[in-house]
Amino acid sequence: MTTKMNESINSIEFPKSTMIIVNGIELEVFEAGKENKGKPIVLCHGFPENAFSWRFQIPELVKAGYHVIVPNQRGYGKSSCPTEITEYGIEHLTGDLVSLLDYYGYKDATFIGHDWGANIVWSLALLHPEKVNKIINLALPYMQRGEKPWIEFMEEIFGPDNYFVHFNRQIGVADAILDKNTSQFLRNLFRKNVPPAMPELGMMMINLARAEKPLGEPIMSESELAVYVSAFEKSGFTGGINWYRNLDRNWHLLADVNPIIQHPTLMIYGEQDMIPKSENLTDFVPNAEVVSLNCGHCIQQEKPEETNQAILKWLEQQNA
Repeated sequence: MTTKMNESINSIEFPKSTMIIVNGIELEVFEAGKENKGKPIVLCHGFPENAFSWRFQIPELVKAGYHVIVPNQRGYGKSSCPTEITEYGIEHLTGDLVSLLDYYGYKDATFIGHDWGANIVWSLALLHPEKVNKIINLALPYMQRGEKPWIEFMEEIFGPDNYFVHFNRQIGVADAILDKNTSQFLRNLFRKNVPPAMPELGMMMINLARAEKPLGEPIMSESELAVYVSAFEKSGFTGGINWYRNLDRNWHLLADVNPIIQHPTLMIYGEQDMIPKSENLTDFVPNAEVVSLNCGHCIQQEKPEETNQAILKWLEQQNA
């Protein structure tokens, strides 16, 4: 059963959500392809997105025979937004996915992640490898654990205005500005073909929230963008930003974890993405294959057909 997520969205059907109690919280979950029970695939969104970012992939995965499960992860949409920052560490975020599989009666699943969702899928494969059978990650490659905690390392390299650092060092400042300028921030963020320019002084996310004129071209229609705006006007951005505020905690949690991921993996890059490709991906993910598409960071929304083709072709090869 489907419902229009927004009546003005160019006939895009989106599954109806269900509230599910998992891992001590409530998750808003969108499910499609129940008739394909036994072939689960879980889609994990990034920041600042939500389950709607997978709107173009869900129907194609169902057609290909998959039971598609798409949560709004903790801090997003109608899902629980705990007040304690530590409640957004990878032990909780991966625990939500493990509990989600338990809810549906699955021992394991294929996981697809984009941006922060990709980071959680990498972390799930490290902490709960038995719960993952295949990985497809977009935009964010595997980042091996270095000698210094992440924020300390980033502050040394990129300075205090790097948004990862700013989120951690100035708690609540960016949250308030993004909350005050939700529509403008999201409109300015979800762009493509942005002309190259020297980085602005100041914190990038705050600059985007305050910029009166967007650059480049919109990735999505006004009605699609309205879905994100409505969701973040209700939830605010703090829950999602709190994922960043656990990076150093996560670094400590992974101290004694085997860093090698053996699962069959597809890594999809956007050629114009500001996130660089990994130069040593197969050192840590030896069974990884790589596809690059001519797009920016929001790969599955900017190039939905090409993304679907890459995903489905790889899955078909893996299942042969």
